Amino acid sequence: MTDDQKLTDLLTFDREHLWHPYSCALTPTASYLVESASGIRLQLRRPGGEIISVVDAMSSWWSAIHGYAVPSLDEAARDQLGRMSHVMFGGLTHEPAVALGRKLIELAPRLDGQDESPLQHVFLADSGSVSVEVAMKMAWQFHVNSGRPRPKMFTIRGGYHGDTFAAMSVCDPVGGMHSLFTGVLPEQIFAQRPPAGIDVAADDPAMVAWEQETRALYAAHAAEVAAVVVEPVLQGAGGMYIYSPYAVQVLASLAREHGALLIFDEIATGFGRTGTLWAAQRCAVVPDILTVGKALTGGYLTLAATLCTREVAQGVSSGQSGGLMHGPTFMGNPLACSVALASLELLERNDFRAQTARIESELGTGLEPALDLDCVKGVRTLGAVGVIQLTGPVDVAAIGAAAIERGVWVRPFRDLVYTMPPYVSTTEDIGAITTAMVESVDEVHGGLTTD
Repeated sequence: MTDDQKLTDLLTFDREHLWHPYSCALTPTASYLVESASGIRLQLRRPGGEIISVVDAMSSWWSAIHGYAVPSLDEAARDQLGRMSHVMFGGLTHEPAVALGRKLIELAPRLDGQDESPLQHVFLADSGSVSVEVAMKMAWQFHVNSGRPRPKMFTIRGGYHGDTFAAMSVCDPVGGMHSLFTGVLPEQIFAQRPPAGIDVAADDPAMVAWEQETRALYAAHAAEVAAVVVEPVLQGAGGMYIYSPYAVQVLASLAREHGALLIFDEIATGFGRTGTLWAAQRCAVVPDILTVGKALTGGYLTLAATLCTREVAQGVSSGQSGGLMHGPTFMGNPLACSVALASLELLERNDFRAQTARIESELGTGLEPALDLDCVKGVRTLGAVGVIQLTGPVDVAAIGAAAIERGVWVRPFRDLVYTMPPYVSTTEDIGAITTAMVESVDEVHGGLTTD
Protein backbone atom coordinates (compact mmCIF):
# COMPACT_ATOMS: atom_id res chain seq x y z
CA MET A 1 0.00 0.00 0.00
CA THR A 2 1.43 3.35 -1.01
CA ASP A 3 1.45 6.31 1.37
CA ASP A 4 -1.35 7.89 -0.64
CA GLN A 5 -3.43 4.70 -0.50
CA LYS A 6 -2.82 4.43 3.24
CA LEU A 7 -3.93 8.03 3.73
CA THR A 8 -7.10 7.40 1.72
CA ASP A 9 -7.80 4.22 3.69
CA LEU A 10 -7.35 5.94 7.05
CA LEU A 11 -9.53 8.91 6.16
CA THR A 12 -12.20 6.71 4.61
CA PHE A 13 -12.46 4.53 7.71
CA ASP A 14 -12.46 7.64 9.90
CA ARG A 15 -15.28 9.21 7.89
CA GLU A 16 -17.37 6.02 7.83
CA HIS A 17 -16.86 4.77 11.39
CA LEU A 18 -15.38 7.31 13.84
CA TRP A 19 -17.61 9.86 15.48
CA HIS A 20 -15.92 13.21 16.06
CA PRO A 21 -17.02 15.85 18.61
CA TYR A 22 -20.36 17.50 17.89
CA SER A 23 -20.53 15.89 14.45
CA CYS A 24 -23.04 14.09 12.29
CA ALA A 25 -22.32 10.44 11.57
CA LEU A 26 -24.27 10.60 8.30
CA THR A 27 -22.59 13.66 6.77
CA PRO A 28 -19.30 14.06 8.64
CA THR A 29 -17.01 16.96 7.92
CA ALA A 30 -13.55 16.18 6.56
CA SER A 31 -10.74 15.64 9.04
CA TYR A 32 -7.03 16.29 8.58
CA LEU A 33 -4.60 13.47 9.38
CA VAL A 34 -1.98 14.45 11.95
CA GLU A 35 1.29 12.60 11.35
CA SER A 36 3.10 14.00 14.41
CA ALA A 37 3.37 17.08 16.60
CA SER A 38 6.30 18.96 18.10
CA GLY A 39 6.83 22.43 19.47
CA ILE A 40 3.63 24.27 18.62
CA ARG A 41 3.26 22.66 15.21
CA LEU A 42 1.20 19.81 13.82
CA GLN A 43 2.50 17.80 10.88
CA LEU A 44 -0.43 17.09 8.56
CA ARG A 45 -0.31 14.49 5.77
CA ARG A 46 -2.01 15.52 2.55
CA PRO A 47 -2.90 13.55 -0.59
CA GLY A 48 0.19 12.73 -2.61
CA GLY A 49 2.23 12.14 0.53
CA GLU A 50 2.95 15.81 1.16
CA ILE A 51 3.44 16.66 4.83
CA ILE A 52 2.82 20.25 5.83
CA SER A 53 3.60 21.93 9.14
CA VAL A 54 0.95 24.19 10.70
CA VAL A 55 0.91 26.22 13.88
CA ASP A 56 -1.66 24.88 16.34
CA ALA A 57 -3.52 28.06 17.29
CA MET A 58 -5.93 26.02 19.45
CA SER A 59 -3.49 24.33 21.88
CA SER A 60 -5.56 21.17 21.29
CA TRP A 61 -8.67 22.78 22.78
CA TRP A 62 -6.63 24.95 25.15
CA SER A 63 -4.78 22.13 26.88
CA ALA A 64 -1.32 21.95 25.23
CA ILE A 65 -0.08 25.16 26.83
CA HIS A 66 3.60 24.13 26.51
CA GLY A 67 3.26 22.73 23.00
CA TYR A 68 4.07 19.17 21.96
CA ALA A 69 6.94 16.75 22.59
CA VAL A 70 8.00 18.80 25.60
CA PRO A 71 11.25 17.27 26.96
CA SER A 72 10.43 17.60 30.68
CA LEU A 73 6.91 16.22 30.23
CA ASP A 74 8.16 13.36 28.02
CA GLU A 75 10.74 12.54 30.71
CA ALA A 76 8.11 12.56 33.46
CA ALA A 77 5.94 10.17 31.45
CA ARG A 78 8.82 7.80 30.66
CA ASP A 79 9.99 7.80 34.27
CA GLN A 80 6.52 6.99 35.58
CA LEU A 81 5.98 4.27 32.96
CA GLY A 82 9.07 2.59 34.36
CA ARG A 83 7.31 2.24 37.73
CA MET A 84 3.58 1.86 36.95
CA SER A 85 1.13 3.41 34.55
CA HIS A 86 -1.96 2.85 36.66
CA VAL A 87 -3.19 1.46 39.94
CA MET A 88 -6.64 1.75 41.48
CA PHE A 89 -7.10 4.64 43.91
CA GLY A 90 -9.57 2.79 46.14
CA GLY A 91 -7.67 1.70 49.24
CA LEU A 92 -4.32 2.56 47.63
CA THR A 93 -2.33 5.72 47.08
CA HIS A 94 0.96 6.68 45.45
CA GLU A 95 3.53 9.45 45.36
CA PRO A 96 2.41 11.13 42.10
CA ALA A 97 -1.12 11.69 43.45
CA VAL A 98 0.15 12.95 46.80
CA ALA A 99 2.67 15.27 45.16
CA LEU A 100 0.08 16.63 42.72
CA GLY A 101 -2.48 17.17 45.47
CA ARG A 102 0.10 19.04 47.53
CA LYS A 103 1.02 21.20 44.53
CA LEU A 104 -2.59 22.03 43.67
CA ILE A 105 -3.29 23.11 47.26
CA GLU A 106 -0.11 25.20 47.24
CA LEU A 107 -1.19 26.96 44.03
CA ALA A 108 -4.90 27.23 44.82
CA PRO A 109 -6.36 30.75 45.00
CA ARG A 110 -6.23 32.62 48.29
CA LEU A 111 -7.04 36.13 49.43
CA ASP A 112 -4.35 38.67 50.25
CA GLY A 113 -3.12 38.06 53.75
CA GLN A 114 -4.08 34.39 53.84
CA ASP A 115 -1.18 32.07 54.58
CA GLU A 116 -2.82 29.23 52.71
CA SER A 117 -5.73 28.70 50.38
CA PRO A 118 -9.05 27.72 51.99
CA LEU A 119 -9.21 24.98 49.32
CA GLN A 120 -7.57 22.09 51.18
CA HIS A 121 -9.19 18.93 49.79
CA VAL A 122 -8.58 17.49 46.31
CA PHE A 123 -10.72 15.01 44.37
CA LEU A 124 -8.81 13.77 41.31
CA ALA A 125 -11.22 13.20 38.43
CA ASP A 126 -10.63 11.92 34.90
CA SER A 127 -12.15 14.73 32.82
CA GLY A 128 -13.38 18.29 33.14
CA SER A 129 -17.02 17.29 32.84
CA VAL A 130 -16.60 14.78 35.65
CA SER A 131 -14.96 17.40 37.88
CA VAL A 132 -18.04 19.60 37.43
CA GLU A 133 -20.34 16.65 38.18
CA VAL A 134 -18.34 16.05 41.35
CA ALA A 135 -18.53 19.73 42.33
CA MET A 136 -22.31 19.73 41.92
CA LYS A 137 -22.61 16.47 43.86
CA MET A 138 -20.57 18.03 46.65
CA ALA A 139 -22.98 20.97 46.79
CA TRP A 140 -26.07 18.78 46.78
CA GLN A 141 -24.72 16.37 49.42
CA PHE A 142 -23.56 19.28 51.58
CA HIS A 143 -27.09 20.63 51.85
CA VAL A 144 -28.77 17.22 52.14
CA ASN A 145 -26.49 16.38 55.06
CA SER A 146 -27.30 19.71 56.71
CA GLY A 147 -30.96 18.71 56.73
CA ARG A 148 -31.91 21.43 54.25
CA PRO A 149 -31.90 19.90 50.74
CA ARG A 150 -31.55 22.45 47.95
CA PRO A 151 -32.24 21.06 44.47
CA LYS A 152 -31.21 23.95 42.20
CA MET A 153 -28.07 25.57 40.81
CA PHE A 154 -27.88 29.27 39.99
CA THR A 155 -25.76 30.43 37.07
CA ILE A 156 -25.65 32.90 34.17
CA ARG A 157 -26.62 32.35 30.56
CA GLY A 158 -23.90 31.69 28.02
CA GLY A 159 -21.93 29.23 30.11
CA TYR A 160 -20.44 25.88 29.19
CA HIS A 161 -19.50 23.36 31.88
CA GLY A 162 -19.28 20.00 30.13
CA ASP A 163 -21.20 17.29 28.33
CA THR A 164 -22.29 14.94 31.12
CA PHE A 165 -25.85 15.41 32.37
CA ALA A 166 -25.43 17.47 35.53
CA ALA A 167 -22.78 19.62 33.87
CA MET A 168 -25.01 20.06 30.83
CA SER A 169 -27.82 21.34 33.02
CA VAL A 170 -25.85 24.48 33.91
CA CYS A 171 -24.76 25.14 30.32
CA ASP A 172 -26.67 27.82 28.44
CA PRO A 173 -30.23 26.47 28.03
CA VAL A 174 -30.54 27.72 24.45
CA GLY A 175 -27.09 28.03 22.89
CA GLY A 176 -25.25 25.53 25.06
CA MET A 177 -25.31 22.69 22.50
CA HIS A 178 -27.68 20.74 24.75
CA SER A 179 -31.14 22.15 24.01
CA LEU A 180 -32.03 18.72 22.56
CA PHE A 181 -32.16 17.39 26.13
CA THR A 182 -34.67 19.91 27.45
CA GLY A 183 -37.13 18.08 29.68
CA VAL A 184 -34.60 15.41 30.57
CA LEU A 185 -31.95 17.58 32.20
CA PRO A 186 -32.46 19.06 35.66
CA GLU A 187 -33.86 22.57 35.34
CA GLN A 188 -31.58 25.21 36.84
CA ILE A 189 -31.93 28.95 37.41
CA PHE A 190 -30.33 31.23 34.83
CA ALA A 191 -29.61 34.93 35.19
CA GLN A 192 -28.80 37.02 32.15
CA ARG A 193 -25.19 37.44 31.10
CA PRO A 194 -23.44 40.39 32.72
CA PRO A 195 -22.51 43.29 30.41
CA ALA A 196 -19.60 42.43 28.11
CA GLY A 197 -16.16 43.81 28.88
CA ILE A 198 -13.48 43.18 31.49
CA ASP A 199 -13.49 46.80 32.69
CA VAL A 200 -17.23 47.42 33.13
CA ALA A 201 -17.52 49.24 36.45
CA ALA A 202 -20.02 48.68 39.26
CA ASP A 203 -21.71 52.03 38.57
CA ASP A 204 -22.05 51.51 34.83
CA PRO A 205 -25.79 51.74 34.05
CA ALA A 206 -25.80 48.37 32.29
CA MET A 207 -24.07 46.75 35.27
CA VAL A 208 -26.43 48.41 37.76
CA ALA A 209 -29.45 47.12 35.82
CA TRP A 210 -27.96 43.62 35.53
CA GLU A 211 -27.16 43.48 39.24
CA GLN A 212 -30.66 44.58 40.24
CA GLU A 213 -32.28 42.02 37.96
CA THR A 214 -29.94 39.24 39.08
CA ARG A 215 -30.43 39.95 42.78
CA ALA A 216 -34.20 39.93 42.31
CA LEU A 217 -34.11 36.61 40.45
CA TYR A 218 -31.90 35.05 43.10
CA ALA A 219 -34.10 36.29 45.93
CA ALA A 220 -37.09 34.58 44.35
CA HIS A 221 -35.29 31.22 44.45
CA ALA A 222 -32.81 31.61 47.33
CA ALA A 223 -34.15 28.75 49.45
CA GLU A 224 -33.73 26.33 46.51
CA VAL A 225 -30.17 27.22 45.49
CA ALA A 226 -27.46 24.76 46.50
CA ALA A 227 -24.64 26.59 44.70
CA VAL A 228 -23.79 29.35 42.29
CA VAL A 229 -21.81 27.91 39.37
CA VAL A 230 -19.80 30.23 37.15
CA GLU A 231 -16.83 30.49 34.81
CA PRO A 232 -15.16 33.58 36.26
CA VAL A 233 -14.39 36.46 33.85
CA LEU A 234 -14.31 34.34 30.67
CA GLN A 235 -16.99 32.00 29.34
CA GLY A 236 -15.13 29.60 27.06
CA ALA A 237 -17.02 27.26 24.76
CA GLY A 238 -20.20 29.21 25.47
CA GLY A 239 -18.97 32.05 23.28
CA MET A 240 -15.55 33.35 24.41
CA TYR A 241 -17.46 35.99 26.36
CA ILE A 242 -15.43 38.33 28.57
CA TYR A 243 -17.08 40.08 31.50
CA SER A 244 -16.18 42.09 34.58
CA PRO A 245 -14.76 40.75 37.85
CA TYR A 246 -17.37 42.91 39.59
CA ALA A 247 -20.12 40.68 38.16
CA VAL A 248 -18.35 37.65 39.64
CA GLN A 249 -18.23 39.43 42.99
CA VAL A 250 -21.98 40.03 42.78
CA LEU A 251 -22.64 36.33 42.12
CA ALA A 252 -20.30 35.36 44.94
CA SER A 253 -22.06 37.72 47.35
CA LEU A 254 -25.44 36.21 46.48
CA ALA A 255 -24.18 32.74 47.36
CA ARG A 256 -22.60 33.89 50.60
CA GLU A 257 -25.57 36.00 51.70
CA HIS A 258 -28.04 33.15 51.24
CA GLY A 259 -26.08 30.15 52.51
CA ALA A 260 -25.31 28.61 49.12
CA LEU A 261 -21.92 27.36 48.00
CA LEU A 262 -19.83 29.01 45.30
CA ILE A 263 -18.38 26.87 42.49
CA PHE A 264 -15.80 28.29 40.10
CA ASP A 265 -15.30 26.33 36.89
CA GLU A 266 -11.71 27.18 35.94
CA ILE A 267 -11.24 24.29 33.53
CA ALA A 268 -10.68 26.72 30.65
CA THR A 269 -9.48 29.78 32.59
CA GLY A 270 -7.08 28.17 35.04
CA PHE A 271 -3.31 27.83 34.82
CA GLY A 272 -2.71 31.26 33.34
CA ARG A 273 -4.99 31.41 30.32
CA THR A 274 -6.53 34.79 31.25
CA GLY A 275 -3.20 36.26 32.40
CA THR A 276 -3.32 35.34 36.09
CA LEU A 277 -2.86 31.82 37.43
CA TRP A 278 -6.58 31.73 38.26
CA ALA A 279 -9.32 33.97 36.93
CA ALA A 280 -10.47 34.02 40.58
CA GLN A 281 -7.48 36.24 41.34
CA ARG A 282 -8.85 38.96 39.08
CA CYS A 283 -12.03 38.90 41.16
CA ALA A 284 -10.44 38.75 44.64
CA VAL A 285 -12.82 35.88 45.41
CA VAL A 286 -12.02 32.35 46.56
CA PRO A 287 -14.79 29.82 45.84
CA ASP A 288 -15.92 27.01 48.10
CA ILE A 289 -15.33 24.54 45.25
CA LEU A 290 -12.96 24.87 42.29
CA THR A 291 -12.80 22.67 39.19
CA VAL A 292 -9.68 22.43 37.02
CA GLY A 293 -8.69 20.40 33.96
CA LYS A 294 -7.60 20.91 30.33
CA ALA A 295 -4.13 22.45 30.79
CA LEU A 296 -3.51 20.49 34.00
CA THR A 297 -1.34 17.90 32.22
CA GLY A 298 -0.17 20.22 29.46
CA GLY A 299 -2.40 18.34 27.03
CA TYR A 300 -0.67 14.98 27.49
CA LEU A 301 -3.36 12.97 29.29
CA THR A 302 -6.89 13.44 30.50
CA LEU A 303 -7.00 14.54 34.14
CA ALA A 304 -9.03 17.00 36.17
CA ALA A 305 -9.55 17.87 39.80
CA THR A 306 -12.17 19.30 42.12
CA LEU A 307 -10.86 21.24 45.10
CA CYS A 308 -12.99 22.24 48.08
CA THR A 309 -12.75 23.82 51.51
CA ARG A 310 -12.53 21.93 54.78
CA GLU A 311 -16.08 23.05 55.57
CA VAL A 312 -17.42 21.53 52.36
CA ALA A 313 -15.46 18.30 52.85
CA GLN A 314 -16.77 18.00 56.40
CA GLY A 315 -20.34 18.73 55.35
CA VAL A 316 -20.26 16.21 52.50
CA SER A 317 -18.71 13.51 54.70
CA SER A 318 -20.92 13.93 57.75
CA GLY A 319 -24.09 12.41 56.37
CA GLN A 320 -25.49 8.90 56.20
CA SER A 321 -23.34 7.98 53.19
CA GLY A 322 -20.17 8.79 55.08
CA GLY A 323 -18.42 10.12 52.00
CA LEU A 324 -18.66 11.57 48.51
CA MET A 325 -20.53 9.24 46.20
CA HIS A 326 -18.18 9.23 43.23
CA GLY A 327 -15.13 7.19 42.21
CA PRO A 328 -13.83 7.00 38.63
CA THR A 329 -11.85 3.90 37.65
CA PHE A 330 -8.90 6.03 36.54
CA MET A 331 -9.08 8.42 39.48
CA GLY A 332 -5.60 9.56 40.48
CA ASN A 333 -3.94 7.82 37.52
CA PRO A 334 -0.19 7.85 38.36
CA LEU A 335 0.94 8.52 34.80
CA ALA A 336 -1.36 11.52 34.43
CA CYS A 337 -0.48 12.83 37.90
CA SER A 338 3.26 12.66 37.16
CA VAL A 339 2.91 14.56 33.91
CA ALA A 340 0.58 17.10 35.56
CA LEU A 341 3.14 17.79 38.27
CA ALA A 342 5.86 18.30 35.65
CA SER A 343 3.54 20.60 33.68
CA LEU A 344 2.81 22.79 36.71
CA GLU A 345 6.50 23.05 37.53
CA LEU A 346 7.23 24.04 33.93
CA LEU A 347 4.43 26.61 34.02
CA GLU A 348 6.15 28.38 36.89
CA ARG A 349 9.66 28.12 35.40
CA ASN A 350 8.50 29.60 32.11
CA ASP A 351 6.97 32.69 33.80
CA PHE A 352 3.52 32.25 32.30
CA ARG A 353 2.51 35.76 33.39
CA ALA A 354 5.11 37.34 31.12
CA GLN A 355 4.26 34.90 28.34
CA THR A 356 0.54 35.60 28.39
CA ALA A 357 0.99 39.37 28.80
CA ARG A 358 3.11 39.46 25.65
CA ILE A 359 0.69 37.22 23.77
CA GLU A 360 -2.28 39.39 24.78
CA SER A 361 -0.55 42.50 23.42
CA GLU A 362 0.44 40.79 20.18
CA LEU A 363 -3.00 39.28 19.65
CA GLY A 364 -4.59 42.69 20.10
CA THR A 365 -2.27 44.27 17.56
CA GLY A 366 -2.51 41.41 15.08
CA LEU A 367 -6.28 41.05 15.13
CA GLU A 368 -7.08 44.77 14.99
CA PRO A 369 -7.14 44.85 11.14
CA ALA A 370 -10.17 42.53 11.26
CA LEU A 371 -12.20 45.51 12.46
CA ASP A 372 -11.96 46.89 8.89
CA LEU A 373 -14.00 43.95 7.60
CA ASP A 374 -17.73 44.48 7.16
CA CYS A 375 -18.34 40.87 8.19
CA VAL A 376 -16.70 41.42 11.58
CA LYS A 377 -18.79 42.45 14.58
CA GLY A 378 -15.88 42.87 16.97
CA VAL A 379 -12.47 41.76 18.21
CA ARG A 380 -11.54 40.97 21.81
CA THR A 381 -8.53 39.63 23.72
CA LEU A 382 -7.82 38.55 27.28
CA GLY A 383 -4.56 36.92 28.27
CA ALA A 384 -3.71 34.23 25.73
CA VAL A 385 -7.17 34.41 24.12
CA GLY A 386 -7.96 36.23 20.88
CA VAL A 387 -11.37 36.38 19.19
CA ILE A 388 -12.81 37.68 15.95
CA GLN A 389 -16.60 37.73 16.15
CA LEU A 390 -18.46 37.78 12.84
CA THR A 391 -21.82 39.31 12.08
CA GLY A 392 -23.17 35.86 11.15
CA PRO A 393 -22.31 32.15 11.37
CA VAL A 394 -18.77 31.18 10.42
CA ASP A 395 -18.09 28.69 7.62
CA VAL A 396 -16.06 26.33 9.79
CA ALA A 397 -14.64 24.09 7.06
CA ALA A 398 -13.78 26.94 4.71
CA ILE A 399 -12.07 29.03 7.41
CA GLY A 400 -10.13 25.98 8.57
CA ALA A 401 -8.95 25.20 5.05
CA ALA A 402 -8.02 28.83 4.34
CA ALA A 403 -6.00 29.05 7.55
CA ILE A 404 -4.19 25.78 6.80
CA GLU A 405 -3.12 27.20 3.45
CA ARG A 406 -1.51 29.97 5.51
CA GLY A 407 0.21 27.50 7.83
CA VAL A 408 -2.16 27.72 10.82
CA TRP A 409 -4.75 25.38 12.36
CA VAL A 410 -7.89 27.01 13.79
CA ARG A 411 -11.24 25.50 14.67
CA PRO A 412 -13.99 28.16 14.68
CA PHE A 413 -17.50 27.73 16.04
CA ARG A 414 -20.78 29.62 15.88
CA ASP A 415 -19.84 33.16 14.80
CA LEU A 416 -16.33 33.05 16.28
CA VAL A 417 -12.89 32.62 14.78
CA TYR A 418 -10.63 32.45 17.80
CA THR A 419 -7.25 31.37 19.07
CA MET A 420 -5.94 30.10 22.39
CA PRO A 421 -2.28 29.57 21.42
CA PRO A 422 0.33 27.71 23.46
CA TYR A 423 2.11 29.99 25.91
CA VAL A 424 5.46 29.14 24.28
CA SER A 425 4.36 30.72 20.99
CA THR A 426 6.89 33.27 19.76
CA THR A 427 6.16 36.75 18.46
CA GLU A 428 6.53 35.34 14.94
CA ASP A 429 4.09 32.52 15.76
CA ILE A 430 1.46 34.95 17.06
CA GLY A 431 1.95 37.07 13.97
CA ALA A 432 1.36 34.04 11.76
CA ILE A 433 -1.78 33.12 13.72
CA THR A 434 -3.34 36.57 13.61
CA THR A 435 -2.48 37.12 9.94
CA ALA A 436 -4.02 33.77 9.01
CA MET A 437 -7.17 34.51 11.02
CA VAL A 438 -7.73 37.95 9.50
CA GLU A 439 -6.89 36.91 5.94
CA SER A 440 -9.00 33.74 6.16
CA VAL A 441 -12.03 35.67 7.42
CA ASP A 442 -11.57 38.17 4.60
CA GLU A 443 -11.18 35.41 1.97
CA VAL A 444 -14.15 33.33 3.10
CA HIS A 445 -16.59 35.95 4.35
CA GLY A 446 -15.27 39.04 2.60
CA GLY A 447 -16.22 42.62 3.18
CA LEU A 448 -13.21 44.85 3.39
CA THR A 449 -14.34 48.38 4.14
CA THR A 450 -12.90 50.87 1.69
CA ASP A 451 -12.42 54.54 2.35
